[in-house]
Amino acid sequence: MTWRYGVWNVEQGLPFGAVDRAAVGSEVLAGDVLASGCVLGAAATVRGARHLRIPAAILESGQHVAVGSPVARGAVLAGTRGRFSRAALAPFDGRLIHVTAEGDFIVAPVLGHWQVRATLDGRVVRSDPSVVTLEGSAWCLAGLAAYGPDAVGALALAVDAPMDELSPARIDVRLRGRILVGGARMAAEAITRAHACGVAGVVAGAAPAGGLRVVYGDDVTADGLPSRDDRPTVLCLVGFGTAAIPDEIFRPFVSFEGSRASVHTASARLFVFAPPDAAMAGEPPAIALADDHAAVRPLGAPGELAGVVRFPSEVESDALATDSGLVPLANILPFDAKR
Repeated sequence: MTWRYGVWNVEQGLPFGAVDRAAVGSEVLAGDVLASGCVLGAAATVRGARHLRIPAAILESGQHVAVGSPVARGAVLAGTRGRFSRAALAPFDGRLIHVTAEGDFIVAPVLGHWQVRATLDGRVVRSDPSVVTLEGSAWCLAGLAAYGPDAVGALALAVDAPMDELSPARIDVRLRGRILVGGARMAAEAITRAHACGVAGVVAGAAPAGGLRVVYGDDVTADGLPSRDDRPTVLCLVGFGTAAIPDEIFRPFVSFEGSRASVHTASARLFVFAPPDAAMAGEPPAIALADDHAAVRPLGAPGELAGVVRFPSEVESDALATDSGLVPLANILPFDAKR
């Protein structure tokens, strides 16, 4: 998809253990905390009604701690009064996460805390324990795949032309908190240096598959790898290996430089919060796989059909005659085609 200004929806998934989250109708800005919660460890069961020797149906009358509340070691979860009073005690510091139908308490230790931040200026249209959905207006550019956590920051051009490679030498701590716009390629060295310098995210035409494995591990795929870990945020716009960004996509980046932006990695989309008339959006040309299958390039001017051609690989295929030679039709796609 090329640049579009409009109203968009973004679903922000929430991990298990949400404690606070934004209410429906709340107005938020990209970067605001939408929800927060705890990372919980292995849960333990504390005998409740059976230990207190009361029916589970009336346990609530003697319960001292509400579900979801933090507890300290030795805290009384529930108890009975009288000469032979009994109490169910928390075995460790943690959080009460559930009460079973049998009247037992489920307590889990807190290993850490998490926050989910908005990636869109707008309002909350849905809020439940699993997801918060936002609706708002922005410029949007959909990429091919995204990796790492969501990112919010001001856009900064880090290349002079769309066919340039993002150079590690152009990245330093002065770009902390920015979302960098690279060119045709961002290698692993540039990605890791950007992360070390505090850069919020990196957007470029492509990244080499081997470099992505170096940064994210062998589990990385062409479908992307959204995460909440402390990892670099990367958005590949066109493909993998090397892929020059078409002028129709790159020119608006020049107009948007300095504007607030965000990367939503689950949907591989870049949002830019600029006025509707901040840039002119054009339709990008089709893209073609390079002869060595290691790069993707924009076709530029439309070519002419050349019929069936035998290529050096001895494969016969319908071809398109372009300024740079014959290209198999199977290796050509519209820029916004699903791939």
